[in-house]
Amino acid sequence: YEAVGYLGVALWVAIESVIIPIPSELILPFAGFLAAQPDSIEPITGAPWSIPLLVVAATIGSLAGALVAYAIGYWGGRPVLVRWGRYLRFTEQDLDRTERFFDRWGAWASFLGRMVPVVRSLVSFGAGVGRMHLGPFILFTVLGSIPWNLFLVLAGYLLGENWLSITDFLKRYEYLILAILVVVALGWVWLRFVRPWL
Repeated sequence: YEAVGYLGVALWVAIESVIIPIPSELILPFAGFLAAQPDSIEPITGAPWSIPLLVVAATIGSLAGALVAYAIGYWGGRPVLVRWGRYLRFTEQDLDRTERFFDRWGAWASFLGRMVPVVRSLVSFGAGVGRMHLGPFILFTVLGSIPWNLFLVLAGYLLGENWLSITDFLKRYEYLILAILVVVALGWVWLRFVRPWL
């Protein structure tokens, strides 16, 4: 960050948005921590770090990464995602969950999915596979990314030197989301396959 400032924030968030394992739960709280330090200077502007500019940079990065993931889903489709997904650290089951989420919520998935761990990065692939119109995808991606990015930057700002503790909190949140997804999936299997045989 001392070398590339806001550009680095945007780049790291873009990379994370394509599921490369650089979690925004570490990137953005640290940026917020820097904004809380009055003597910490952002190198591009030569001014102290700004929370609004951090959120703008992170949102631009989120959109850039989401567009790459969308293009992969759109042009490569499900076969490419299934074949190469393991290198991006997601499984076919992750893709199935994302597609169900996208089928249920449609365009709103691009908004809601940005605030749901696990689904957050995968939803762009689902939007591409589902051939979602690009205009609404961009709009909902930006609108959904802003609150998530603002939350993480503010968390780092408020937590100060304890900014790393946000990761533990979000891990518990992620486990809760995964547990809910598992319960929903089991309920669907029960209603669809098991119950008709009883």
